[in-house]
Amino acid sequence: MGKYKQITDQERDKIAVWLASGESIRQIGKKLERSHSSVLREIKRNGWQDGYVAIHAQSEAGKRASESRQRHPLKNKQVFSYVLAKLRCGWSPEQIAGRLCKDHPGDQKWQISHECIYQYVYSLENKEKKLWEFLPRKQKKRRKKYGRKARRSRIPDRVSIHERPQEIETRLVFGHWEGDSVEGKAHKGGIHTQVERKTRFVLAALLPDLTASETTKVAQKVFAMLPDKAKKSTTLDNGKEFAKHKQFGLPTYFADPYSSWQRGTNENTNGLIRRYLPKKTDLTKVTQQDLDDIIWEINNRPRKCLDFATSSEIFRKEIEG
Repeated sequence: MGKYKQITDQERDKIAVWLASGESIRQIGKKLERSHSSVLREIKRNGWQDGYVAIHAQSEAGKRASESRQRHPLKNKQVFSYVLAKLRCGWSPEQIAGRLCKDHPGDQKWQISHECIYQYVYSLENKEKKLWEFLPRKQKKRRKKYGRKARRSRIPDRVSIHERPQEIETRLVFGHWEGDSVEGKAHKGGIHTQVERKTRFVLAALLPDLTASETTKVAQKVFAMLPDKAKKSTTLDNGKEFAKHKQFGLPTYFADPYSSWQRGTNENTNGLIRRYLPKKTDLTKVTQQDLDDIIWEINNRPRKCLDFATSSEIFRKEIEG
């Protein structure tokens, strides 16, 4: 069987003329040296107003050929649906791409780069869709992000981060945490956060105010839920709310003033929480259930630093191991 050749624009002109003169489809097929089924298919696909006009037929054929050569903007329909669903869940493009590699190793059908997702979100043709609103930081343009600085404060019995055991720095030992506070609107209310350094697992509880007494109560409650193997130490900033750190129930260390990068894991996590509860949010109107839902999403989101496993998955393995 010979290789099929597309019907040309000259043949479309002849088909239109011969149809107008009353010739049958079989007669036209013989004149063109094509099967009558090819001619019939051409008329059905590219006909116009119960007839056949060569110019219209050529336009329709050209449009169809152009569309057939276009690659799906997000590779294929399956990946497209997955990407949009996870964007709506608050996953970043890098988390989406990394998780696809982890869930479908070696399957090129499911592989896509995070840059491809960003380009689709910020493309001009998708501008009206405002897909950037699904991104974690909800920025119209991609920008560099900066951490906030720690506050200088005098802390009784303060132990410097430079006296912290080396095993904490390596992240190889489970049970070492980083703590901080997220402040509410007009300095009313707050959130106490603790992040486990190895697994990036987050614990958080609302504070009625950022006093040392309330922070201590909440910290004690948070750590009381954990087994001994999961609470070896915590590293804090120099906020006045940590003045009673000796009552937390585990060794505490303090970063240098204005050195937030020394507690980068916690700073990054507070940034994740701020995606849900931006600055100037009235935290007195947020319930603990609301906060628990936010923390659950963060803990069950794939992380690049964990080879795109989730913090909950790794934390559970450490507890059960």
